[in-house]
Amino acid sequence: MLFLQAIQSQTFTEQISVALEGYYDRFVELLPRIGLGLLIVILGFLIAGALGRFATKRVKMKTEDPLMSRFLGQAIRLILIVLFIVLALEAAGLGNISAGIFATAGASAVILGFAFKDIGQNFIAGVILSFNRPFDINDTVEIGPNFGKVKALEFRYTKLKTFDGKDVYIPNSDVITQPVTNYTEDGFFRWDFMVGLDYEDDINLAKATILRTLEADPKVVTDEEHQSYVAEDELATSTVNVKVMFWVDTTDYGRVATQTKGRVIGNVKIALMNEGFYLPADIQEIKLYGRESELNLSMKEMRKADD
Repeated sequence: MLFLQAIQSQTFTEQISVALEGYYDRFVELLPRIGLGLLIVILGFLIAGALGRFATKRVKMKTEDPLMSRFLGQAIRLILIVLFIVLALEAAGLGNISAGIFATAGASAVILGFAFKDIGQNFIAGVILSFNRPFDINDTVEIGPNFGKVKALEFRYTKLKTFDGKDVYIPNSDVITQPVTNYTEDGFFRWDFMVGLDYEDDINLAKATILRTLEADPKVVTDEEHQSYVAEDELATSTVNVKVMFWVDTTDYGRVATQTKGRVIGNVKIALMNEGFYLPADIQEIKLYGRESELNLSMKEMRKADD
């Protein structure tokens, strides 16, 4: 009995040894091909990176569009990396693995489609935005509640830099579906503000004074298409309100355009006051309801009452 167990144990040990020798021989046989596959992967990453950068530069030179060129360069790099990995698996004799990966990906496409629906939507929206979009790099835009400068367009999101220093990453699908307001597409933006004048003031003289002040500011844009003007807007309770409208260059919206508006408001105030305009505040009328004896008080009596 012990003799039979020893024979069986020796046979099992020999089988394991033979199997290990077979695996080792197979590994030694595949080692050069595995090395070739690794070399293809390394070269593939280098070539994909170089071609991606080359495509980015060429597209940027032809289109002068940094957002599109960067997006296309990244897409080309990603596609080439996938192709080189497939070639590396084939060269290493592991073609069945790559076929299995694609077969598994195809079988699970529906499941992954539901699981990563938002990622797919953002990617497709990014492709659409790379070719047809309402903004360029460093444009000042308002997308939904977000307001700032466009800094990057990635596969999944658009990056904005707000004027108070925040970095906002907006999903590309939201950029596609939400209204986008571009403040710098043509480089011009119209500011406006109100000025309250006394009813006894000369409105035409005030308007002429305001227009002279606007013309004197070098940052106020004036040409055939962009004219500054002043118009009566409202007969308010205690003032005649006129609206002042003027154009500014919005290339640097966050600083120059805002500073120009503030400077114009201050200069208009000084010019009107130098011309003798009062610029009254709203007058508030207070009515007290009660018996007449309670209201018939002189100023002296009211001061005594306060004391």
